[in-house]
Amino acid sequence: MLRREKERDMEIESVQCECCELKEDCTQEYISEVKAKFDGKWLCGLCSEAVRDEVSRDKTQSGMEEAVRAHMSFCGKFNSNPAVRVADGMRQMLRRRSGDLSSSKSSSKKYSRQMHIVSSIHISLLDSRTGEEMEKDAVSIEY
Repeated sequence: MLRREKERDMEIESVQCECCELKEDCTQEYISEVKAKFDGKWLCGLCSEAVRDEVSRDKTQSGMEEAVRAHMSFCGKFNSNPAVRVADGMRQMLRRRSGDLSSSKSSSKKYSRQMHIVSSIHISLLDSRTGEEMEKDAVSIEY
């Protein structure tokens, strides 16, 4: 019985992020761990990092549930173009990591050294309206 449960937990399953709708292949055990941390919702790595960051920065201590709800609302604003949504999330995460949340391109010119990061992403998306697969190449993120 225990062996059968372990085998079931180790099976790979496709799961979709409840914030950004990104799909990932994960074990059932990992999916359960993530759901336990985020109020029963499965979040991809990028969204879970954003929620954890929000919880750690929140001065009102409203908790994980409120941080998940706020991040889901934020992601909902970008549902029209998933590639832009992922790129924007990565850009914001890079800004948070550098400690510069209010930075814009004009304010970065004040510094004598500028940070310039460009990443390329290849994303294969399925259009929910037409069922067609869309390929996106070389999405650039500049910071």
